[in-house]
Amino acid sequence: MPNLGPTELIIILVIVLAVFGAGRLPELGGAIGRGIRDFRKALREDEETGTEEQPQTQDVTS
Repeated sequence: MPNLGPTELIIILVIVLAVFGAGRLPELGGAIGRGIRDFRKALREDEETGTEEQPQTQDVTS
């Protein structure tokens, strides 16, 4: 994964501002934060239950 320096982060921020506008940034940040929080919560719950989905295999015979 490439390292992002300050210049790249500023460029990304400018692009996000151009696409979404300054008024929607708090809303967008909140949605991203909720998504990350829900994802981490689901990972924690999966680790607590100890259940991992096993890949389903089908026996196909001709």
